[in-house]
Amino acid sequence: MIRLLAALFACLTVSVVLVVAIINRSLPEGNLPAQVAERLPETGVSHAVTAVLLDFRSYDTLLEVAVLLVAVVVAMALREAQPDGPDRMGLANPLLRAVVSWLLPLMLLVAAYLLWAGSSMPGGAFQAGAVLAAAGVLLRLAGVGFNWMEHPMRLRVVLAAGLAVFVAVGTGCLIAGRAFLDYPPKFAGSLILFIECAVTLSIALALVSLLQLAPPQEDGPLLPERRRRFRK
Repeated sequence: MIRLLAALFACLTVSVVLVVAIINRSLPEGNLPAQVAERLPETGVSHAVTAVLLDFRSYDTLLEVAVLLVAVVVAMALREAQPDGPDRMGLANPLLRAVVSWLLPLMLLVAAYLLWAGSSMPGGAFQAGAVLAAAGVLLRLAGVGFNWMEHPMRLRVVLAAGLAVFVAVGTGCLIAGRAFLDYPPKFAGSLILFIECAVTLSIALALVSLLQLAPPQEDGPLLPERRRRFRK
């Protein structure tokens, strides 16, 4: 009971602090869209959203990738404490497999297009990663096993690739005598594309891993009866 009250008090305190911070936030000075448009040529991309996410406020995007990675790490830790049950994820449905075989190339093409188009129009790493993750979920539902995910080292390397590339680029900027993640204008576009490629793979694998690492579901005593009713 004491732990519950302590957790409730902590949640209420954080909520009050957030509400006060939002109410008392300072208003932006100047015309932000005009400032973004003025500095856009320095970013190497022609789309304002991509410039904001990966250049002007790249710290926020870096932390978002880190939070997603932490979520997968926590899921991995919790999954290790759960006993492995029979795999019920795959559906033995030939129609689903046929649909997936048609949709998978299209989804890969859409993901690649979103990643490439992000520099000049809506799109980017998060959208492309979500489409790739959806393709992975479809494969998983169709009964295609991800045996390569059973190798912890391979899984962790790809999961950490997005964050590692992000930090490596920022460190390279520091070595070049600039601020962290302050890209040189001449190479800004290439660096942003490089970061987006790595982040896309990490996001896709993170989302698929969260599905793969979900605790095993135990069949309740009423499930066989429900299945018989459904078949009738």
